[in-house]
Amino acid sequence: MTDVAVIGAGMAGLVCAQQLSQAGYSVLVLEKSRGLGGRVATRRLHNTCADHGVCYLKPKDELLKRFVELLSRHHILEVWTNEPEPNYIAPQGMSAIAKFLAQNLEISLNQRVAAITPIDNKWRLTFESSDEELTAASVVVAIPAPQAFTLLAPLGDFVNKAFLDNLRSIEFYPSLAVMAGYPADSQPLPEWKALSFVDNPDLAWIGLDSSKRHNSQQPLFVIQSSADFAQRYLESLDLHLAAQQMLQSASQIVQLSWLATPEWMQVHRWRYAFPRNPWDKAFLSAESFLPLVCCGDWCGGNLVEGAMLSGLAAAEEINNQMRNVPLSGLNFL
Repeated sequence: MTDVAVIGAGMAGLVCAQQLSQAGYSVLVLEKSRGLGGRVATRRLHNTCADHGVCYLKPKDELLKRFVELLSRHHILEVWTNEPEPNYIAPQGMSAIAKFLAQNLEISLNQRVAAITPIDNKWRLTFESSDEELTAASVVVAIPAPQAFTLLAPLGDFVNKAFLDNLRSIEFYPSLAVMAGYPADSQPLPEWKALSFVDNPDLAWIGLDSSKRHNSQQPLFVIQSSADFAQRYLESLDLHLAAQQMLQSASQIVQLSWLATPEWMQVHRWRYAFPRNPWDKAFLSAESFLPLVCCGDWCGGNLVEGAMLSGLAAAEEINNQMRNVPLSGLNFL
């Protein structure tokens, strides 16, 4: 049995796991996908990489400022753009941030939790892809609220009714991300590195992702859709048409005709990209007889900063319900 099972290896889950692990708890992180970081994600493709989730960090909160400074000292982050405030990127891909946070943690990838049930004064976790079971004294659910609700709703009377009602009330905006590569001799290249769009029906953001890489071999753009556009195509089996429309719109807006005809492209569907109506506290506790806490960027709703603060708050709540040992914050910060 482990002290704490953390479901989800995004920023909130990793920060929570680090905090509790450094306090002496045995912690196991369970992640349904094959990579770390959640939306702090990097796709490896065509001998390069592309940040198709969080594309840069703009620290405002003191915690994230200190974290960015630390990662910069370790040569993981560097300044990308500097107007009006510094935006930081990882030349090796933004997922390098999650890999740094995952140091010394026990993490099990490709493990989708199918059910959580109380048994013999502990939580039992079962998995979709195996007959194995895990028991834990406490559970932290660090995934988007709609997914957390689907997982936890079967608990019924084992948890506070208001907890499930609050969890069910959280909604998200979706997003589509197109990664597109172009011939090395494509001209002219833009003078800008990134552009944001307000009230555009199709697009929210476009970035010259290859400008983040040292010795990039070809222009590579990442284009993110508006929430309304993503909603229209969210259930499409083939997103190729949506991607083509986004590229065409981007080409017209930035006046680069060749942007509409990439050498290759991939599309990623973010069903839970941004919280529409964030929970107004840093975590959401089940108030059950066994410790069970939810956290994520939807608690506070301030993206990476909110996720990190939520992870710390969830760790504090779990600690309060268990041994109540001194917590010193993330020691490497």
